[in-house]
Amino acid sequence: MKVKPLADRVLIQPVAAEEVTVSGIIIPDSAKEKPLKGTVLAVGPGTKDEKMELKVGDTVLYGKYAGTEVEIDGEKVLIMRQNDVLAVFE
Repeated sequence: MKVKPLADRVLIQPVAAEEVTVSGIIIPDSAKEKPLKGTVLAVGPGTKDEKMELKVGDTVLYGKYAGTEVEIDGEKVLIMRQNDVLAVFE
């Protein structure tokens, strides 16, 4: 399914969290830290007050509680406003 965000929203694929085991203890998914880095999959056109600075393929850093998690074609992705993105990796 092709998704096109509206206005100043972006669709981000979070980088997979690294598996960490400590002395054989299994840490449940609910206790794992949410990844703060991801790849931009799609961008909206921007608004009349704010032009779109991000582009597809950018690797970005975003806030811990930014965005809304949605499932598209069986994959969990985030949709958020451009101003929720903190930085772009170059």
